[in-house]
Amino acid sequence: MPATVAVESGILLYDKPKGVTSHDIVDRVRRERGGKVGHAGTLDPFATGLLTILIGRATRLQPYFMGLEKTYVARAKLGWTSTTGDPDGELTETGNIPGDLALPTGTITQMVPMTSAVKVDGERLYKKAHRGEEVDRPSREVEIHEARLLDSGPDFAEYEIRCSSGTYVRTLIETLGDAYCEELRRTAVGPLSLERAGEVLSPGEALTFLPEVAVNERQAVSIGYGQQIGADPAIPEGEPLRLVNEGNLIAVAHRDGKIFSYDVVLEPQG
Repeated sequence: MPATVAVESGILLYDKPKGVTSHDIVDRVRRERGGKVGHAGTLDPFATGLLTILIGRATRLQPYFMGLEKTYVARAKLGWTSTTGDPDGELTETGNIPGDLALPTGTITQMVPMTSAVKVDGERLYKKAHRGEEVDRPSREVEIHEARLLDSGPDFAEYEIRCSSGTYVRTLIETLGDAYCEELRRTAVGPLSLERAGEVLSPGEALTFLPEVAVNERQAVSIGYGQQIGADPAIPEGEPLRLVNEGNLIAVAHRDGKIFSYDVVLEPQG
């Protein structure tokens, strides 16, 4: 029977502190553990909270985590503006307190901020911003599933925001008017919660949001060596799913006609 994936190949749930980049955290984990290390979604230096760090063979699973919805707790500073929408920009006190503290929900269009890592003309926007350049920026549609007001005071408002991947929360906060995102904490990535920070999840445990198809030991061995196995025609075609043998994740695959097509094979490890 294929060996269980070792803990060195997994998804580390990391609570990022303020003042460091996501790349800094990846470098730190790589120095501590060695081997391949990546992540599935950055946080700005001022932000804190859940980073999904991919270790070893689990780095190949990045696409399945990148598109997951995100949950944040955000604190808006009211009556102020920031050139970057966060505390790292040039701050100006206006004293104009927004009268309506409701944030938009549903499908909205956001313009990508100049401080983002999105590339325009082959260069990341934040590099252009550091040189003082302004360029035409792309817009994107994002989904705000929920934006719940948790607390407010004379000069602040705190929200829990659940949104699609690719949402700029600081840009969302700016829709209030004279306000910027003073604090931002990511509390969940899909079903992965900050409450489990510090744990290394096996690929099988971390990907439980994908449908499961059980395979027997003979099929598991065949999959591990790239040999095709038949697929139940009742399974939706083209959608990613987990091929699992006795609780052990063998591969992520999709049905392609009468067979499974393997997207990522995790066994055997040799």
